[in-house]
Amino acid sequence: MLARLTALVRSPATQRRELYYLTLYRLLEAALLCLVVFGPAQVLLAPPRDPRLAMGVAAGYLLAATLLFLSGRHGRIGAQAQRGVLIDIAAAVLAMHALPESSAGIAMMLLFNVGASALLLPLRTALAVAALASLGFALEYGWALLTDLTPTHSLAELSMFSVSYLAMATLTHLLGRQLQAAEALAAQRGSQVADLAQVNELIIRRMRTGVLLVDAAGQVRLANEAAALLLGSQVLEGRPLAQAAPALETRLRQWRAEGREDASPLQLASGLPDVVPRFARLQAGGEQALVFLDDTRIATQRAESLTLATLGRFAASLAHEIRNPLAAITYATQLMEESPDIPAADRRLLEIILQQTQRMNGIVENVLGLARREPARPEHVELGELVRQFVAEYLQCHPLDGDQLDAVAPPTPLLGLVDRRQLQQVLTALVQNALTYGRLPGQPARVAVRAHADPDGTPLVDVADRGPGIPEAVAAQLFKPFHTTSPHGTGLGLYIARELCLANQARLDYVPLPGGGACFRIRLVSPARVLAPA
Repeated sequence: MLARLTALVRSPATQRRELYYLTLYRLLEAALLCLVVFGPAQVLLAPPRDPRLAMGVAAGYLLAATLLFLSGRHGRIGAQAQRGVLIDIAAAVLAMHALPESSAGIAMMLLFNVGASALLLPLRTALAVAALASLGFALEYGWALLTDLTPTHSLAELSMFSVSYLAMATLTHLLGRQLQAAEALAAQRGSQVADLAQVNELIIRRMRTGVLLVDAAGQVRLANEAAALLLGSQVLEGRPLAQAAPALETRLRQWRAEGREDASPLQLASGLPDVVPRFARLQAGGEQALVFLDDTRIATQRAESLTLATLGRFAASLAHEIRNPLAAITYATQLMEESPDIPAADRRLLEIILQQTQRMNGIVENVLGLARREPARPEHVELGELVRQFVAEYLQCHPLDGDQLDAVAPPTPLLGLVDRRQLQQVLTALVQNALTYGRLPGQPARVAVRAHADPDGTPLVDVADRGPGIPEAVAAQLFKPFHTTSPHGTGLGLYIARELCLANQARLDYVPLPGGGACFRIRLVSPARVLAPA
């Protein structure tokens, strides 16, 4: 495991730094040798055995050490280390032969060169270098005997230095392996910590809850994206909280003074959603505070989801109860139609009753389908004919008392893919809203149901009025459940209308009219696009 980590994470920069220190040490050795040979230090030592050899070795070793030091920043590290230690061994053997009084110190200094090079070389190469140093000592010993000179070392010293070189090469190589493995493991742990820090920062910045870190002086030290959106400012870090959000800074001071949180919603800027601030100390007894900003819209959406789920179950139960009296009314109407005693004028009223009970039964089925999330049953519908028929039936069943409801259909057939009954239910809700809210004060309502197509051929059905229009703040909330501006409304009409459109893969949008008034546009699916080849 350690060897694998070493092979994978061993840094070339670390090896280059070790080579640099080795070449610097070699340069120091060469300078020291020159000081012994050429400097005043030779007065304290015995004269060299071979002065010319001593001066040549000292000068040549200094030149070689300088060149190795200058070239150590480039080239292969292993080759440079191997070349340098071979020069060290050759220079040491020659210097010991020329300077027998300094041979012990030279041998000891060479011990460090062999050990340092073992950090940069494979184990076999390091042992071969140690063996070569021992062989060089043996050759120098034999050279002294062959030339009838006194050997610089005894056989015992030669044996001890040989064992020392081999031991030093082995130990430093193994120690280097362990250091490299520890370095690799530390780098791996550091990378993991850095990754975790990045993940934590990303999580905090992507949280839907706003997070602020405020120091004791009231400066914002950290702010995530949600906090910037909730405070309406893109630059928060480094700013005083009193400047970015004075109301929030007041809540924070109260919390620090009293230790009690105010759970009431707070609007930090005009046009921004309300938030509920929560506070916590970063450290026990510390003055740095974490401020959490909870968007009230999230809690509202959750509450709406629960309410809609409950309402769906209630609507399904209520729809079942409504169908029973509807079936009785339909049956009684059909029996009355068969009676010969009913005048002709009243039979028209019976037809209207029967049509409306059938429509009511269809609405009940749509509510059941919406509660059960049942898919719509789309069919090819000629929208111009549907619009004219819808307006005619609406006028028969709903007296307008001076208001105006018109049908506008294209001269050519316009097909749309939609569930006819659900589209009629959507149009009924939109027309009733337009007749109720789409009128100017003291004037009758003017509403038009228009079928047409946009330039790319998408079939559209518009319900437009000539009233005062809808304010922008209200338009943003139109299709939300339970949102209503009427004290008698439920706020579910437009929501159900949009859900029915979505069930038909259609879209219901609000389009403000330039001359005043409001328009609700239904974008339907074109049968031509459905049948077009992919």
